[in-house]
Amino acid sequence: MVFSSLIFLYAFLPIVLLGNFLIRSIKYKNIFLMIASLIFYSWGEPVWVILLIITGVMDYTISHLIEDSRITKKRFRANKTKGKILLLISISVNLSFLIVFKYSGFFVENINLLLHTHIPVPRFNLPIGISFYSFQTMSYTIDVYRGDVKAEDSFLDFLMYVSFFTMLVAGPIIRYIDIAKQIKSRLSTMDYVLKGINRFLIGLFKKVIIANYAGVLVNNSISGSLSDLSVFGMWLGIFFYAIQIYFDFSGYSDMAIGLGKMFGFDFLENFNYPYISKSLTEFWRRWHMSLSTFFRDYVYIPLGGNRRYLIRNLFIVWFLTGLWHGANWNFILWGLYFFIMLLMEKLFLLKLLKKLPSFFQHFYMIFFLLLSFVIFYFENITASLKAFSIMFGFTNNGFISNKDMIFLSNNYVFIIISVVACLPVVKFLKKFIDYFLVNNSKFDFLTTFSSTAFNFVTLLWCSASLVGSTYNPFIYFKF
Repeated sequence: MVFSSLIFLYAFLPIVLLGNFLIRSIKYKNIFLMIASLIFYSWGEPVWVILLIITGVMDYTISHLIEDSRITKKRFRANKTKGKILLLISISVNLSFLIVFKYSGFFVENINLLLHTHIPVPRFNLPIGISFYSFQTMSYTIDVYRGDVKAEDSFLDFLMYVSFFTMLVAGPIIRYIDIAKQIKSRLSTMDYVLKGINRFLIGLFKKVIIANYAGVLVNNSISGSLSDLSVFGMWLGIFFYAIQIYFDFSGYSDMAIGLGKMFGFDFLENFNYPYISKSLTEFWRRWHMSLSTFFRDYVYIPLGGNRRYLIRNLFIVWFLTGLWHGANWNFILWGLYFFIMLLMEKLFLLKLLKKLPSFFQHFYMIFFLLLSFVIFYFENITASLKAFSIMFGFTNNGFISNKDMIFLSNNYVFIIISVVACLPVVKFLKKFIDYFLVNNSKFDFLTTFSSTAFNFVTLLWCSASLVGSTYNPFIYFKF
């Protein structure tokens, strides 16, 4: 089940919202949400819910064993060693699940290629969301080990955190420490529900109206043969892919944050208008912030951060970031691409960029970001090289074709709308309007009416689009 499906919008979500609203006890709310989340997760792949529960049982048990072995003056060494061993067990088992289900086929294929062996290649259906919930449970046990958070007493509450359907499938990566208090006490008021609905529908619009349409344009431009593409056509196709992946993933994050708010949770933001960045370093502070924060806090800083072995630390983080996105060499190369670019920015490029006008800083970021999306999109490295050769005019395909002009004239309105939607224009307008209305109480009715009208029209528009289209993928489901 996905958020942008009619069965979720008109059956699952209303039932769960109603049940959560009718239940008064926070204990039973959590149990109800846990059961609903397991149903949500097992809707398409019921067998993998067992893996999710096993992960939850293991990390719940280990976290308590770690807490019980808290360092004391009398048994300092023994307790410290025991805590480390327990933490390593948790991390090892979680990573083992990831390696087996996500990377085993990739590793065996490359061993066969390198050593000319014929080891059977294992084929597993990737459990949806395993990359996200594995990171969440690992961050929990690490935080318990560090003493940053107490081990959760209630297993049912912990399982609700692990399986919570709002963030389970494609993030954002929500750390236990950020919502620990909300699990025990939170507001489930009508005001929260209405704000959550509004945020959810913004995300639904991003996904269904913008990302899905951009995905169709990507399929019509660069998903097939590249032989007939011009220089402009290749750049335009990658531009549409940049639009698709941003609105697909940020739309999902908005929906997850909105759903969380409907049930009384305040999740941290995952995107902050990344395409307005002036460098790739800034871009990664604004894009998929929960993943960037995870690698910063649990890999980069423990390795030494900027203080020592900078190059090694950056290499490890970006190699792992690339590998996290998929079991394919193009994702590893994509990660290493950012390793090189961010290293250069840290060493000297940022100082040079700051001396340039803002326009050139933005142009630099967009240019090299689009190049990164070429590596990310084409899983076949030969296809990536072909795409680069077209983009830089190393073929005889020409700069622009009549097909490109027709394609552009048919979609220029969509391009303008999607570019504006990438900018914080709406955010600033909303702040201005909210300030004006807050200081004029006679407009309270107008605020409520306009918000309700927006929600109704958006839901109707998205529902009609879902009924009339079979194209509705979530890009990050496969990660």
